[in-house]
Amino acid sequence: MPKVKTYPYDTAEHLRTPEEMALYLEACLEEADGDAAFIARALGNIAKARGMTQVARDAGLSRESLYKALSGERSPEFDTILRVIDALGLELHAQAKVIQE
Repeated sequence: MPKVKTYPYDTAEHLRTPEEMALYLEACLEEADGDAAFIARALGNIAKARGMTQVARDAGLSRESLYKALSGERSPEFDTILRVIDALGLELHAQAKVIQE
């Protein structure tokens, strides 16, 4: 049997438009189950797709700080999340949770 060549999957390569980025973040928010590091990684994928240097500049952060904040190894400060979301051209919304009885 011939060897199958595999490549690492890079989510950022598949986030091409602002709409795709917004839908991806929305899906991640639904699946996160309170895991802030998961959301940080999702934002990191979007930032990578947009260009980390530009996102860092727009968010008022150093590139290194942005990488650390969005690595998923820790939970970034909420103000950092808000600055990154704004720099990405995205908006954060809230809606009432549907409670099933």
